Amino acid sequence: MHVLFIIDPLPSLSAYKDSSVAMMRAFLARGHRVSVTLQSDLYISQSRVRTRSQAVSIAADADLRATSWWTHPEPATEQELNAFDAVIMRKDPPFDMEYSYSTHLLSFAQEQGVKVFNSGAAIRNHPEKLAITEFPEFTPPTLVTRDMARLRAFHQEHKDVIVKPLDGMGGMGIFRLQDPEPNLGAILETLTANGTQTIMAQRYIPEIVKGDKRILIIDGEPVPYALARIPLAGETRGNLAAGGRGVAQALSEHDWHIARTLGPVLAARGLLLIGLDVIGDYVTEINVTSPTCFVEITDQTGFDVAQRFAQAVEQATGRA
Repeated sequence: MHVLFIIDPLPSLSAYKDSSVAMMRAFLARGHRVSVTLQSDLYISQSRVRTRSQAVSIAADADLRATSWWTHPEPATEQELNAFDAVIMRKDPPFDMEYSYSTHLLSFAQEQGVKVFNSGAAIRNHPEKLAITEFPEFTPPTLVTRDMARLRAFHQEHKDVIVKPLDGMGGMGIFRLQDPEPNLGAILETLTANGTQTIMAQRYIPEIVKGDKRILIIDGEPVPYALARIPLAGETRGNLAAGGRGVAQALSEHDWHIARTLGPVLAARGLLLIGLDVIGDYVTEINVTSPTCFVEITDQTGFDVAQRFAQAVEQATGRA
């Protein structure tokens, strides 16, 4: 099987902890070929979706903290996407218009017979923060608006809320607004760009001190361990990029209930890999672009998440 990764530039990745690198290594270990391409290298010519890609090799004993942990055994080539057995979309957000265009190209490629994971349409139709609103039984009180009066009223009702942009990642732009909050107006004006950009507000969940759990779901079935991302003292964000500490733990009974309720529904829509963010008993985000935490869970529990993902791709492509 020949697998193509649409990914950020390899030198920009922290390979020793990067989930996409773990995926590539898993495919290589299983005897498959791996190539990489950039979002900017996708294009349509003569109504066919094409790209410029380059094969990648990663030695089993490669130093993943080194600057050159990979090699290119072959020159770059240009070809149609249907030359690959599987295409893995792993470009990190932000989900801007260029990202949206890429999902359309991937949708066109699927119409031409390409197997894409996660599918272009599924990524496009499930914005990571907004997607939770489909499942109100599992979400905290939530408001999505750019209207300042509604945001102020939500804050007045719940007293302690989290506000965040809809297109951020890694904890960017997240604020906790308690009562009283002397900077309430300034924060809301900044996040909404003076009422011109829609944001999300959620009631604060005190259980964040125990961790913002990342629950991975592969082909509708949960990985049995979550990574609880525990905030630094005095911090409200558990994201690893914001300094949170990752602690792997077995799924709770309620975690299983959430994951097994949402997993099959979302998998049926073309989402082979999902990352649920769960605080306490509540889902706060449904990550579909490039869910992470593979390495941390594998290192701490011995459950090889990347191998499980590679198996799921093999099954989905009929290459098992």
